[in-house]
Amino acid sequence: MNRYDVVVVGARVAGSATALLLARAGLRVALVERAAYGSDTVSTHGLMRAGVLQLSRWGLLDRVVAAGTPPVRRTTFRYAGAEPVVVSIKPSPGVDALYAPRRRILDPIIEDAAAEAGAHVLHGVTVTGLLRDDAGRVRGVRATGPRGSFDLRAEMTVGADGIRSTVAREVGAPVVRQGTAASGMLYRYFSGLDTEGYEWGYAASAAAGLIPTNDQLTCVFVGTSRDRMHALRRGGVERAFTALFASAVPAFTERLRAATPVGNPRGWGGMPGYVRSSYGPGWVLVGDAGFFKDPVTAHGITDALRDAELVADQLAEALSGGVPEALAMGRYQATRDVLSRRLIAATEAVAGYDWDTEGVQALVRHVSSAMSDEVEYLQARGRRLAPEPSGLQRPDSVPIRS
Repeated sequence: MNRYDVVVVGARVAGSATALLLARAGLRVALVERAAYGSDTVSTHGLMRAGVLQLSRWGLLDRVVAAGTPPVRRTTFRYAGAEPVVVSIKPSPGVDALYAPRRRILDPIIEDAAAEAGAHVLHGVTVTGLLRDDAGRVRGVRATGPRGSFDLRAEMTVGADGIRSTVAREVGAPVVRQGTAASGMLYRYFSGLDTEGYEWGYAASAAAGLIPTNDQLTCVFVGTSRDRMHALRRGGVERAFTALFASAVPAFTERLRAATPVGNPRGWGGMPGYVRSSYGPGWVLVGDAGFFKDPVTAHGITDALRDAELVADQLAEALSGGVPEALAMGRYQATRDVLSRRLIAATEAVAGYDWDTEGVQALVRHVSSAMSDEVEYLQARGRRLAPEPSGLQRPDSVPIRS
């Protein structure tokens, strides 16, 4: 069958979650991905409370736990010249702890659930273009795979294909907000590096994170401005990683030296954040295809899960004839933007690395406050406490500060 209600391009977190929810709503869904099933990708892994809440509500958190993902019950913030700040993760409905699963574990869990719900999943498939009718409306995708070229026709096409989105490029989705700051980052796994939950470190022009993940490993990332990272890497990746880690969390230098590195460091060259206009006739963008912010605040997976629910709910309503498509997609984008605005601004400021200890502490508090708004919104959405007003898809009972 090559005709669907929705074709989703990209089967990472945002795309698989969108396909899962649409298939559970009874829609005919195709989910296409060019990479192999279960392939890994560079990631900070960390799920924040809103992301854990989503997985719990969808019945997938038990699978994450069963895969040996360690629970995170505290977060420690370390700032140069200041005492550490320790925050305990208080259990709440659906969230007993935080988790940071490897992407080769998390992505297949969500994708498998989408397939179980009835989505038609295709790997090794590259989208080469979009199908359009005489009026210019997108009507699906042109693709190529192991058996050659073919078309997938659909009423709606979802671009969940990342920062270099083919869907966004083909529809000419304009950037409506362009950031300027960007982190250069290095990631590496270590064994024998015990952590007490998430640990973040901030010092002059440097940041680091220690994130416990599967296989008794800890993902360690270091970040600085893109230009500084490029300069440091001229002396070698190993030296750059060690120097930045020692700068951001000097108290942990001996701990890192005693641990065993697993694999080589992997880098992220940095890209300024952006927000794209994310819908039009027959198409919509979700995940990094629609908006991207610097990974230094480790919120990307949580964003993806949240926005998958927002767009899936609106798509299901539009395709059922409940509301006009443009109104539904406008609600999705407006709600996404309201929930993201403060996180984007704070992340952009952190990624500028132009702060002192007091300044970065204030920025981290802003990030935490914005996350709380997001959790309150999603909890209320799950309870369906109130009808959602048009134009700003959120319950009136949930305060969202801009």
